[in-house]
Amino acid sequence: MEVIYLLVPLSVAFLAFAVWVFFWAVRSEQYEDLEGPAHRIILDDREKRHETAARLPAGSRPAAPAGTARDAGGDRHPEPPA
Repeated sequence: MEVIYLLVPLSVAFLAFAVWVFFWAVRSEQYEDLEGPAHRIILDDREKRHETAARLPAGSRPAAPAGTARDAGGDRHPEPPA
């Protein structure tokens, strides 16, 4: 029963810390742009491909990395294991 005298203040301190972290995140605008980083990754990849294609001689095209949508495409519906 004496452990409650320790756990209740620790719980209150943890709650106060969690509330402080939440308000810090809101004040520092951590929640302002939730979708931007996800779109930035996609757009950054496209920009790199266009830069690479612009540097290559006419008529040559870089090979698509394995596992992308531009490979053979035969693995969309793989056969179930026997």
